Amino acid sequence: MVDGLPVLGKGCVGIVTRALLDNKPVALKIRRGDADRATMVDEGRLLRLANSVGVGPGLISATKNFLVMEFFDGLPLFRWVDRLSTRNGSRVRSVLNQLLADCFRLDAIGLDHGELSHAPRNVLVNRSGRACVVDFESASTTRRVANVTSLLQYFLFGKISRRIRAVRKFPDRRTVVRLLSGYKAEQSVESFQALLRLLDLDERFL
Repeated sequence: MVDGLPVLGKGCVGIVTRALLDNKPVALKIRRGDADRATMVDEGRLLRLANSVGVGPGLISATKNFLVMEFFDGLPLFRWVDRLSTRNGSRVRSVLNQLLADCFRLDAIGLDHGELSHAPRNVLVNRSGRACVVDFESASTTRRVANVTSLLQYFLFGKISRRIRAVRKFPDRRTVVRLLSGYKAEQSVESFQALLRLLDLDERFL
């Protein structure tokens, strides 16, 4: 709650709340008065770039003070993980598959999200198991991309890793790190497919 208004998210640049546009729900990001940037237009440009490969909530409009986006009704990844039972291994597989495919698409176009190594609030998962990468305010096209490596490190070695491993078994960490290092060096389709095969994931998501 901010001044009595329920918000979906709050960051250094803006706050996100649910709004209506033509009587349809949308996510509205409002630039903070103390934000470290003068406009939301650049973030809108980067989100539109992500949208060009099917990643992120759809951008509707971007102005100096506002972003209007598709409303994605989901839980932050860490809360979704907390609700998993030991019988949900296939759901973990599906969500990880979607997210790694999205991250590979971002890597391929040179867009680094910038916040996926600690992804608790930057990835949402809805009731049907669809995942969505959100919040591109720290994204960049000038630094080296690390979306796949950052997301997988968070999944397998971050704060949610113990819970994830209790639900679904993964290969030895050293083996994963070795292939992840190979992908980081090459960032090729072949090295990414090798990583997917190791994790028993579906290459058809590409």
